[in-house]
Amino acid sequence: MKKLMGSVAVALAALAFTSCLEDDGNPSIGRPNSMASLHVVREVYRDTDVKLGPEVLTGAFKTAGTVISNPSGGNLPAGYVVIQGSWRGLMRGVVLALDAATAATYIPGDSLVIDLSGATLTRNTGPLQITGLTADKINKVASGRPVIARPVSITQLNSKFQEYESTLVSLTADAKPYPVSGETMAGAKTLDDGAGNSFTLFTDPQASFASFRIAPNATYIGIPMLVQNEKQLRLRFESDIIDPSGPLYPGYPENFDYPDQSVKNTYATKAIDLRTGNWTFNQAILGNTANRDRIVSGAQAVRFQQGLTTPAYLQMNYDLADGASKVTLWYGSYYTDVSSTFALEYSTDQGATWTEIGRRSDAHPTNQSLQAKQAVFLMDIKGPVRFRIKKLGLGASSPPNVFNGRLGMDDFAVYKSY
Repeated sequence: MKKLMGSVAVALAALAFTSCLEDDGNPSIGRPNSMASLHVVREVYRDTDVKLGPEVLTGAFKTAGTVISNPSGGNLPAGYVVIQGSWRGLMRGVVLALDAATAATYIPGDSLVIDLSGATLTRNTGPLQITGLTADKINKVASGRPVIARPVSITQLNSKFQEYESTLVSLTADAKPYPVSGETMAGAKTLDDGAGNSFTLFTDPQASFASFRIAPNATYIGIPMLVQNEKQLRLRFESDIIDPSGPLYPGYPENFDYPDQSVKNTYATKAIDLRTGNWTFNQAILGNTANRDRIVSGAQAVRFQQGLTTPAYLQMNYDLADGASKVTLWYGSYYTDVSSTFALEYSTDQGATWTEIGRRSDAHPTNQSLQAKQAVFLMDIKGPVRFRIKKLGLGASSPPNVFNGRLGMDDFAVYKSY
């Protein structure tokens, strides 16, 4: 009887351990004796080649992930297959270096399990990659899996490149210098966020979309990777170019870092001068609490009040002369507050009347993700225009019927008419 109880205890302990593992939806990844996440695989690299196997992976000899690269686009070196996977909330990716014929058989959404026995993890001057793989070491277990692109700013991409390398991201930025008439995507282009931060967008001259016209600004979905020790963003196909628009207005995005938080630390209505001009804060403050306020760049962000029965506003008190083709901002719930609903409004008569152009109600708490979401609003407004954010006054939160927590927001950007 004692022996039986001991066996049950061991089985329950094993079940509890495996239930704590995440695997991006692939049931193979819960096996601690054979499977290592991509995060674990990347962590064993220490600036020198590593022979992969149980000796360095704590008994594991397999890994898994979802293909995010596309062979038909022609914008990655022949033989590169890029996979990503999430483990305990950590999304990581890696390049599988295969022969060109084998690589061409995998498309975005394929779920792969890879036998790492005898393979090598290496970098040299390029992306972190697994070499020494043959077709018989790779098992495609599913197709059509969701391929997730994480919104990221240039600041985040530069400062945390190892976390984003070989994963799918979406990045909104200007092309600098301003594209000349007829300029195409081919070659290296500098992406600029308007705050002095830049990143290289590279398109192989043989890529299927190399002849496409480059817009002054767009959202680009691509794979960050190291090529000859240079950080680059590589798109996969033409549909990775989203929401082309005019260029970012000089001085934007407004990051709410000036003036100091102490100038606007109560919710009472007050107009203050920010870096871009004069704004009215109504039931909104400047916040600087790390991991609570939605600070995307700098040290401060906007925080809107919760539980109100009337709207709260963050409003520009000046016009932008050259119209607008797009507005972007980053947002999320303050700390662990429930969600809320906000809308973007614009005025073309110096604030006499306002028109709603979009609404969002999916703000998420920090215990769900510290990564803020990016909202993109498209428009075609000619002539002078100003904007405001209106947080709806839905009353006191009472889930599941009413969600009206505090809202955090940062990096408000406006793009000229295009």
